[in-house]
Amino acid sequence: MILVADNLQITDKKIDRAISDMNPEPIQDMVKRCELAGAQAIDINSGPLSRDPEKKMAFLVETVQSVTDLPVFIDTANPKAMEAGLTVNRKTAIINGFSLEPAKLEYILPLAKKYNTDIIGYLLYPNSHVPPDGAERLGVAVELFSRFQDAGIDRERLIIDPIIAPVIWENGAFQDMEILTVLHNLPDILDFEVRTIGGLSNLTTGQGPKDKKLLLERTYLPMLACAGLSFALLNVLHSETMQVAKAANALTSPKIFAYELL
Repeated sequence: MILVADNLQITDKKIDRAISDMNPEPIQDMVKRCELAGAQAIDINSGPLSRDPEKKMAFLVETVQSVTDLPVFIDTANPKAMEAGLTVNRKTAIINGFSLEPAKLEYILPLAKKYNTDIIGYLLYPNSHVPPDGAERLGVAVELFSRFQDAGIDRERLIIDPIIAPVIWENGAFQDMEILTVLHNLPDILDFEVRTIGGLSNLTTGQGPKDKKLLLERTYLPMLACAGLSFALLNVLHSETMQVAKAANALTSPKIFAYELL
């Protein structure tokens, strides 16, 4: 399970201001902190970028890659901003992402072929609604994979996000247990060892005590690891969560266990 930092996002006021001012230092500082904390990749969540989206995404990718060799996940729904980021990429970039939404199929998915890069596919209906259970998610996965293949992209480029549900939803806990089954069954349904990713913070979206939110995240993360999750998108500056992630990786690794891994 590869640990992807979700710390670089505009909900952090310092990051938001740095993007607006195109000031690289706060962004570079955050990336360095994330890598020091154990991040193995960096998600660049730029938000809507209403002004100069292409210029600002290019700035973000160049700024991040100026201080790290870690892969970057370019996280935007704006296809022009996405392509701007891919154009200046000089290391490893992953597109985050596409779904069955018509605009994403038309404008985001082709970029994976054009730039020969991995891409995340969300298990969402074409109207961007979340499927209610595991069976519906698997049905969406089959359709998503079919559209992916129609685009002429190597299947090894696909990473699937089953969409972790906020636990405060009426059926949130049920959906999140269903996701574990989805992760188990995807390789059989698609007939290859497809990689998967989950946004851990989705679980605790909404109001709630911070300590209990972190407890839920630390509890769910090993369940995801056991189900075979390939990438975990999380706040890598939460040290206790990172300790749990390392322990989960050590227990699920095919390698001989050693306490030095923790």
